[in-house]
Amino acid sequence: MLRRSLLGLIVPAAILFGAVPALAESRLALVIGQSAYKSVPALPNPANDARAMSQMLTDAGFAVTTASDLSQDEMRARISDFAGQVAAKGADTVALVFYAGHGLQIDGENYLVPVDVDPKREADIPIQAVRLNDILNTLTSVPSRMRIVLLDACRNNPFPELSKTAGHGLAIVDAKIGAPGTFVSFSTSPGAEAEDGSGANSPYTTALLASAKEPGIPIEDTFKRVRLAVNKATDGRQTPWDSSSLTDDFRFTAGAAASPAATPAPAATKRTVDGWKRELQGKPVEVANELMVVDGTDEAYEAFAAIFAGTPRGLQARDWLDRHRRMVAWNDAILANTAAAYRSFLVLYPDSDLTATARKMIERLRYRPDLTPALALSVPATNVALAAPTCPCNAAPPQEQQKAAAPVKKRADPDPPRRAGKRPPRVVVEDDVVVVRRPPPAVVYEPVGPPIGIGIGIGGGGYRGHYGGGYRRGGY
Repeated sequence: MLRRSLLGLIVPAAILFGAVPALAESRLALVIGQSAYKSVPALPNPANDARAMSQMLTDAGFAVTTASDLSQDEMRARISDFAGQVAAKGADTVALVFYAGHGLQIDGENYLVPVDVDPKREADIPIQAVRLNDILNTLTSVPSRMRIVLLDACRNNPFPELSKTAGHGLAIVDAKIGAPGTFVSFSTSPGAEAEDGSGANSPYTTALLASAKEPGIPIEDTFKRVRLAVNKATDGRQTPWDSSSLTDDFRFTAGAAASPAATPAPAATKRTVDGWKRELQGKPVEVANELMVVDGTDEAYEAFAAIFAGTPRGLQARDWLDRHRRMVAWNDAILANTAAAYRSFLVLYPDSDLTATARKMIERLRYRPDLTPALALSVPATNVALAAPTCPCNAAPPQEQQKAAAPVKKRADPDPPRRAGKRPPRVVVEDDVVVVRRPPPAVVYEPVGPPIGIGIGIGGGGYRGHYGGGYRRGGY
């Protein structure tokens, strides 16, 4: 009788604990829904999305902080407080941020939009909004096991004047070049816009609520299901996108995994375009579309667009592929942040929604020299005079000019340099060619022979935040 009673207690307990995550780690979530914008029409669904996500995450074992309709100062304060909570919990914490509301990209930077924003010009957005990179950098500044950022933030640009110059949608965020243990999901692909939805929630949040509740599904497979569900719900108009540098496994809900047939499985190794053509050939267009969307690679889209060229689905795939490649090229230009990089982008894409921004960035960088290091720079000896300073204030005294006119002999380096500052380039003559050798940084070189003046003017100042890599020169 006692054994039967104990068994009756154990079985329900096993069922109960199998329905929720087995929590070895702490789980903290910050959920933000921005609906009541003051200077533009309100968004109906972000507040609903935030409430529904808060409940789902609570059921999944997260301690959830929910906030709605935040100003810029309030949003910054909530992010800071949340980072403090993560730090207090310790390095074994899973930190998740969900944001629903407006998002914009300005000069290749992504911004989340507070409800009190009221820009009169594009330059107001960096001052009035909150940079996504600032949120990512704040989360990575405190020890944690994993950072998950979910952005239902690619809705249409609500500021007509800004939409004439700013790029559409959001720019790429590549988690692989940031801190390991980061997962970022966008409600639509880079450069595209998402729908708010006609139901109680957006298409992205609706799909996420359903997929995250399925037991035993790894996070990567969860968002493959989200991708497919949103694509179907919007008839191909919207396809979510994600980037991951996770090194550990994560499941929203623990338990036995659903049947593998529930999600079309991509190949174990990356297929070529020809391999995808063989895979998709002869399949119904909707079946082939599901395989392509779940895989999400350029190769799958290129093969699909070729096989189903001229069909609505084929045209959608071609549009996705062209936009994705354009956004990758734009991301490369933003990371390089040189006038040459933006010119290269314009050569590839002379007429796109990013053309105005690329030209603006070139103009901003016009006084910034190319600081690409060179191991050796050779110029004919007869041209040395062309590089000499012409400003009287920089001219050498007559006696020094006479010394400079004498032949310069190649001499060996003196004693090892002192480590006290930057070492100027070493100039020697080899076979009537002046060779400037650039030494390693942070070394003081004791010059030998006649003095040679080399001036480098660097214009510009500010910095552009770069997720995972601190700051880099922005040339503003």
